[in-house]
Amino acid sequence: MSLPKVEVPTYELTLPSEDKKIKFRPFLVKEEKVLYIALESGNNKEMVTALKDIVNACTFDMLKVENLPIFDIEYIFLQIRAKSVSEIAKFKTICPDDGITYAETEVDLTKVEVHVTDDHTNKIVIDEQRNLGIVLKYPTLKNYDIVKGDITKQKIDIESMFTVLIDCIDHIFEGEKIYPAKDATKKDLKEFIENLSPQAFDKIRKFFDTMPRLEQKIEVTNPKTNKVSTVTLSGITDFFELASPITR
Repeated sequence: MSLPKVEVPTYELTLPSEDKKIKFRPFLVKEEKVLYIALESGNNKEMVTALKDIVNACTFDMLKVENLPIFDIEYIFLQIRAKSVSEIAKFKTICPDDGITYAETEVDLTKVEVHVTDDHTNKIVIDEQRNLGIVLKYPTLKNYDIVKGDITKQKIDIESMFTVLIDCIDHIFEGEKIYPAKDATKKDLKEFIENLSPQAFDKIRKFFDTMPRLEQKIEVTNPKTNKVSTVTLSGITDFFELASPITR
């Protein structure tokens, strides 16, 4: 005898990167289990894998999740959590004023947004006279998985930054001529980057420093000192833990 199936509601959201609407559902017990296991492991790679698997499942496998910008993934994940558990996530965080005391606080997940700075651009002109420059793509989960550090918080070593940068090159241009990165070798792309001036490289670094990111500022009151401090949540690790059912 077959058992009855439980109906799961479907919702809609807009991807921050391209203003595209997608459908999603809340996560189920089997996905909640994946969250617990990944959090208990404390392993970033397991968290990233869990993040990818859950977003894939809850968007009905209609997205190429591994190719989406990281801030899209974070945003989708929070919306899934909001509809699965509660729109308000309650959790404990360390108070900045003493660095040791934990305080209870909460975040309205529906109000967390992707922030973009006014001067951000993915087209970097290296030489204005020659109209020579680079067009970059946003880092994806694949990039996050290979670096030492957290590219969503600008905490990566120089070697990893070069690896991510080369992988994020969409094309190089000079005047009307376009040189797609897919048609060049990694060696050639690396050589191109390494031969840039420090000033030109700083323009490229600015792309990563100012790229869109999911971020939320919250006020935390230290229960011992009564001092109110501002804490900024950002990056995959912060929002993975925030989106966990453990924080309900």
